[in-house]
Amino acid sequence: MLHNLSNNNSISDHFVSQLRSESIQSDGMRFRKNLERLAQIMAYEISKTMNYTELEVHTPLGIAHESKIEDQVVLGTILRAGLPMHHGFLSYFDDAENAFISSFRSHHKDGSFEIKMEYLTCPNLEGKVLILADPMLATGASIQAALEGLEDFGTPSAIHISVIISSSEGIDYIKRLYPKAHIWVYRIDDELTAKSYIVPGLGDAGDLAFGSKSQD
Repeated sequence: MLHNLSNNNSISDHFVSQLRSESIQSDGMRFRKNLERLAQIMAYEISKTMNYTELEVHTPLGIAHESKIEDQVVLGTILRAGLPMHHGFLSYFDDAENAFISSFRSHHKDGSFEIKMEYLTCPNLEGKVLILADPMLATGASIQAALEGLEDFGTPSAIHISVIISSSEGIDYIKRLYPKAHIWVYRIDDELTAKSYIVPGLGDAGDLAFGSKSQD
């Protein structure tokens, strides 16, 4: 269920190259906008997998037979880096319900880390389509923690995991844990550092989008 959007060239290549570029990514507004644009493109691709129902639309000159999305969509976002992507998805799935997950890496002195979740809010997920957005998928631990936290809210009819850049290790990990989930990604990088950062990656997406955070 892996959807690698780098398999075909498109305008998304332009946006990803700007996200990666050290000289361009220093412009926080451009960085946020490119995350939003890439989410919009991904929203269009995800929409092709959904269920539709036919309807009649009355125009000034007659009746047109059209269709609309039948599924109820829930947009889940891992804070804070996922917020620009959330805005992009919401501009396409404008009737979607929304979930927000606040989690972070808690580092230990030996270099290891664990994912701590501080806050989660979510509507009922039973039978709905969940789209979970986070720009980076490194080890897969944050995605796993988010999905485990969302289990208390019901079983979705489909799960779409939306990321911009992933490590191959992270992809394999999530595929093993959630074999039925759709994973949507623009780039898959092979290397993870000892501290579990993706190489070449692009850096800390949250800091680049919203400014550096205190380490205290």
